[in-house]
Amino acid sequence: MTERDTDIEFDFFEEPETREAARPERPPARGGPRPPMRTPQGLTPLLRLVGLIAFAIVIVVLLVYAIQGCESSSKHAKYQHYMTKVSQIASNSHSIGVRLTNLLSQPGLKATDVQRRLAGLARDELQDADAARAIDPPGRLREQHSRMLDALQYRYSGIVGIADSLTQVLKTKSLAAAKAGAVLEVPAQRLLASDVVWDDSFRDPAKQVLRNQGVGDVRVPDSNFVQSPDFYTASPLGVVVTRLRGANIAPTTGGLHGTNIVSTKALPRGTELSTTQRLPVVASTNLAFEVTVEDSGDSTEVQIPVTLTISGGTKPIVKTQTIPFINAKAKVPVTFRNIQLDPSFLASQSTTVKVSVKPVKGEHTVSNNTSEYPVIFSIPPP
Repeated sequence: MTERDTDIEFDFFEEPETREAARPERPPARGGPRPPMRTPQGLTPLLRLVGLIAFAIVIVVLLVYAIQGCESSSKHAKYQHYMTKVSQIASNSHSIGVRLTNLLSQPGLKATDVQRRLAGLARDELQDADAARAIDPPGRLREQHSRMLDALQYRYSGIVGIADSLTQVLKTKSLAAAKAGAVLEVPAQRLLASDVVWDDSFRDPAKQVLRNQGVGDVRVPDSNFVQSPDFYTASPLGVVVTRLRGANIAPTTGGLHGTNIVSTKALPRGTELSTTQRLPVVASTNLAFEVTVEDSGDSTEVQIPVTLTISGGTKPIVKTQTIPFINAKAKVPVTFRNIQLDPSFLASQSTTVKVSVKPVKGEHTVSNNTSEYPVIFSIPPP
């Protein structure tokens, strides 16, 4: 055997130095092969997606509330701005009505002075009407705004009509005072109609619109042109004509003089108040008190102040009106409007309505010139 043969045999049978260890065989699994275990990698992205959706919903909700809040604030400002402008016109027109009554009832004026001042009042009222036409109302108040313009136009035409009628009756001296007063009463009725139109066709419907729009706290102004409706009837206006014709309307000297309070009613319900019993009075927005005063003497009386005082709240409410004149044995109603009660009157259990008439010259019995009525104010039902 050669040396080469030995080498080959040795290489063939020699076992390598390193050898991979045999893996032990696992027993066969029972119940079939088990699926491989995997990490739940899809849960985290799902949670993130849910979070993003929730965040987006919150942002949308906040944006909706923000937009609604801005719209509500803008709506309130728009209606408030409109009513602020109307309030100035309402106040001016009310003042013109007071000036008109004072003018017609003021003694000592000449007919030419009255006519000149009537023309000035008509111009002032026309300016109010023009200012109202220049206002651009919110869309939902356009109909009510038109009715407010109607009321102002009635007032202007009423003043002009009274001036024209007064010129006519003063030229016709043969016309009796009663008939002359009836002529003046016709245009004067437009003044009374203006208050009805303002209240029923502008103020009340406008309040309802504001409530429907969610801005019911915006105040709708009132404007009462006529303070004493009875003054603009034939008999008192006839006395005005008589005075302007040169007749002296003044209390007579001597004889019996006096005035007294006949009754006091709470309007609009017409509840007659009692001096001995505390009666309920509904504190509505159109609350008013009608005081009937009688001339209990034998002479015509002029320029008689009547005062209404409501006490029991934080601050008393005091209002005064003047009866231009009252004939002997006649009764004249005086109406106090624009009664603004604060919450203190509603909470009070000791509220009193006091009415007093200033004694006229030569009056001796004054015990019937003042009346006090205990009342309790209540909130109107919804």
